[in-house]
Amino acid sequence: MTDRSLLQRARRALPGGVNSPVRAFLAVGGDPPFVARGAGAHVWDSEGRRYQDFVGSWGPLIAGHAHPAVVEAVARAAADGLSFGATCEREVLLAERVLAAFPCAGKVRFTSSGTEAVMSALRVARGATGRRLLLKFEGCYHGHSDGMLVAAGSGLATFGTPSSAGVPAEVSALTLVAPLDDEAALAAIFERHGADLAAAIIEPLPANAGLLVQRPEFLVTLRELCTRHGALLIFDEVISGFRVAPGGMTELCGVTPDLVTLGKIIGGGLPVGAYLGPAALMDHVAPLGAVYQAGTLSGNPVAMAAGLATLELLAQPGTHARLEALGRRFAEGWLRALSACGWPGGVSRTGSVLWPWLQEGPAPRTQLSVRPEAVTRYALLHRLALRGGVWLAPSAWEVAFVSLAHDEAGIDAAIEVLREALATVAAPA
Repeated sequence: MTDRSLLQRARRALPGGVNSPVRAFLAVGGDPPFVARGAGAHVWDSEGRRYQDFVGSWGPLIAGHAHPAVVEAVARAAADGLSFGATCEREVLLAERVLAAFPCAGKVRFTSSGTEAVMSALRVARGATGRRLLLKFEGCYHGHSDGMLVAAGSGLATFGTPSSAGVPAEVSALTLVAPLDDEAALAAIFERHGADLAAAIIEPLPANAGLLVQRPEFLVTLRELCTRHGALLIFDEVISGFRVAPGGMTELCGVTPDLVTLGKIIGGGLPVGAYLGPAALMDHVAPLGAVYQAGTLSGNPVAMAAGLATLELLAQPGTHARLEALGRRFAEGWLRALSACGWPGGVSRTGSVLWPWLQEGPAPRTQLSVRPEAVTRYALLHRLALRGGVWLAPSAWEVAFVSLAHDEAGIDAAIEVLREALATVAAPA
């Protein structure tokens, strides 16, 4: 069946023809291909076209598509049963492996998504502190629970206003939104609201509005303010956990949060999320404490098997060094292509996570510093790259991921496609 006929049927059956908005390609133009299968670093659409994939299911496929060890582990687990609704050995084994990577935590609870993990961690923070207010940061995405779907107002910070229909103003009013990369604004917010804040939640590596790499000093200041005012600090490492280092940004930045949320990689391509922290905090969760959270598919045996197999691959010597080298090769090649074709911009990178910013000036560290012309340029580049067989995220705000399935020859071939795409059109004035 052709992509076009599938799209027509999808649009009749699904809102916008998709089950997640960015898949509709509205931000980059054109119709989305329908992926039929994936293997290693590549995906194939329903018409047989092959693409080198730098999306990787938005991050979890750090070993590549259909890695034999992961597929085998999933098949073995599925043969034993798809779901039990009871505790199984694999969730204990995965819990132990996750906790070993995050020494700041004593216990972990699995969920079925990153959204659920964040929602539950925030509930723990409120239950442990007895406070109502939350603080998030402009440009950081924490899933689609009501309290996190807010946008910033003007000034240093405002009580959040809903950025989605269906979110009651009374709910979003409990979330403050602060700018990234601004210690003075942060101090003012805590001075005014610190006594009422249950938690501040941040992506220590913001990667949902571009890759907005933060200065370590900003994260240190946030930690100090949370400690001083009795608020919990939550690191949302759904994207960065196990990808940039075994212990994620928590390991790299030297700042210890009170709670961490995980997802993506710990599911190995299947739906898994988790939240973890010191035993004293996690013991607030039922059945030990009064903070309720549950899920029939939490700790699902097949998903646990996929996560265990993926983390076993990542534990092999030299794995993260390999990811670092591949990420650096991709970024450096991209920079050369931009320079050769006279395009403005650069590439922000941490490990195997990359983001091209196609505008003059320094690398953006806040969402508001990304200019409209950069978004327009990315849409053009995306269409040309896709035509050349390179699959990038269909949004200028999303990042690229390199996996262990990529190799130097593939990276170089993708760079040549990008160089040809940039050379196709005149460099922006």
